Amino acid sequence: MDISGKTAAEIFDNVRQQVLSGRLRPGEALPPVRELAARLDVNRNTVAAAYKRLVTAGVALTQGRLGTVIRHLAEAGEQEGTAPGSALADLAGGNPNPAWLPDAAAALAARPWRPRLYGETLVDAPLAQHAQAWFARDCPPGFAVDLSYGAVDAIERLLAAHLVAGDKVVVEHPCFLGSINTLRVAGLQAVGVPVDAQGLRADALEAALEAGAQAVILTPRAHNPTGCSLSAARARALRDVLARHPHVLLVVDDHFALLSAAPYHDVIPPAAQRWALVRSVSKVLGPDLRLACIACDPHTSQRLRLRLAPGTQWVSHLLQDIVARCLSSPAVAGRVAQARDDYARRRAWLARALAAQGLMPDAPDAAATPADGLNLWLPLAADSQPLVLALARRGWLVRSGEPFGVAAPAHGLRITVSTLEEEDAGRLALDIARCLAEA
Repeated sequence: MDISGKTAAEIFDNVRQQVLSGRLRPGEALPPVRELAARLDVNRNTVAAAYKRLVTAGVALTQGRLGTVIRHLAEAGEQEGTAPGSALADLAGGNPNPAWLPDAAAALAARPWRPRLYGETLVDAPLAQHAQAWFARDCPPGFAVDLSYGAVDAIERLLAAHLVAGDKVVVEHPCFLGSINTLRVAGLQAVGVPVDAQGLRADALEAALEAGAQAVILTPRAHNPTGCSLSAARARALRDVLARHPHVLLVVDDHFALLSAAPYHDVIPPAAQRWALVRSVSKVLGPDLRLACIACDPHTSQRLRLRLAPGTQWVSHLLQDIVARCLSSPAVAGRVAQARDDYARRRAWLARALAAQGLMPDAPDAAATPADGLNLWLPLAADSQPLVLALARRGWLVRSGEPFGVAAPAHGLRITVSTLEEEDAGRLALDIARCLAEA
């Protein structure tokens, strides 16, 4: 390996150019700091500074005693949704029921559309007023409101506003696929903290923050994939932990806010310096109408607006019009209430069917409680793939649990219930029981 340079900048540029040209390949180890410093006749601190910059830029990865290696190109990872045209009953996609999605064209036609030009305000007044009221009871005073193209986009922008590649970020284990993929692509280190029936465990969060995590992504309700929601007691315990680490970026992903049957319990401590509460409309209005409202501290808002300035990437005012009109519509509000009850009923059908087959634990835990959301999580003792394949042969398409794992696999099935009928729930539970017995 022929690395040259006399300054940290020169060494950085030389290694980066070799990576771009393909001379250094992903997974290839860089020389130890002491060895390269002796070879180049420079101070060890010079090489260490160059390596640190390579890590920060996402070119390399530090593996402790194993040294520094060239980072593999990030992959998108497993995504929500399924390919169209499958003959299997789709219980894997994580999608809402199309029957409950509002008519966007009718919402837009309810009021004349006005073209917007450069220089317009970032957040239209009707949506800004709705968002202010939506967040008022749940945020520290003096918050600002911003928009993004959905919750995952909000999380990516918030992390990019405050963190650098290599930083550690606390997430739930098992974890939402969108968060896992966002951290992977950004070169951030996911630190998995287990969840139980009451949500993220406070003791494990404390340990992760003490170990140097710089951010926390937390789901207060309808955690994906397990469906658990924070209890009031757990929220207080988490708020106490976070209060001891006020510098940590806290992102509260309340993605299911409009449909959740669980109350919202605040985890943002009053002294938090960097925080954001994200609420999306994708589950209510559909994934294509992806918009999220973000309430955050003024400093974080300023950083976000640098990335969302008019002329570069503002959130479509046409999209804002549709969302604002849907959220202010009594008819849509009625459909949201019906959808909430419908999703809860379908989860209950499957939970009862699984319990009848002896597949649900007697004492509910995070994995088994069909608490909220569009999915039910069934824990397994081992790799889910054989069961997924066996169910596919019987006509069912379900989601393997392992991709939701952080550092370790998450053994289980995530079953989307949004369109599941009661009769099908009984057949699915019976087929799961038979497949497990045959394994």
